[in-house]
Amino acid sequence: QTMSAHPEVLAATDDDIQKMLAAQVHIGTQNSDFMMAEYIWRRNAQGVHIINVGKTWEKLMLAARIIVAIENPLDVIAISARPYGQRAVLKFAQHTGAAAIAGRFTPGTFTNHITKQFKEPRLLVITDPRTDSQAVREASFVNLPVIAFCDSDSPLQYVDIAIPANNKGKLS
Repeated sequence: QTMSAHPEVLAATDDDIQKMLAAQVHIGTQNSDFMMAEYIWRRNAQGVHIINVGKTWEKLMLAARIIVAIENPLDVIAISARPYGQRAVLKFAQHTGAAAIAGRFTPGTFTNHITKQFKEPRLLVITDPRTDSQAVREASFVNLPVIAFCDSDSPLQYVDIAIPANNKGKLS
């Protein structure tokens, strides 16, 4: 299923694709999850899966349209427990006005309304479904949609929109 009905403005330019390739967004891992198989283009000689950059762009545009549809930017929370993802999450929050949780996610943030850091967001953006699994699980309890950057070996349980990308590299 492709998003061929999107406006011309959202089409990927050569410059966009070059930037994604330069950041090594297309490099996956040696392992692959069966749910991520539709996003994998092929394997290289070393056995590393190569992610389809066209599908990455389509999912990025879908995620962007969903994020824009939420009226209050503070209702969007970006989460990353990964060291390389924390700076990206903080920059995303700074530029969009969203909330950010960089570092350890405290269990009960979405489910335990007695805690001080209790939050009721409308959308969750995470950098890795494996390291941020506690946040994804809690989001499933409170019916929160989850947008996740998923590598070729990421589990997609409770993830609503998976953006196929290298989420382990420093540049990507």
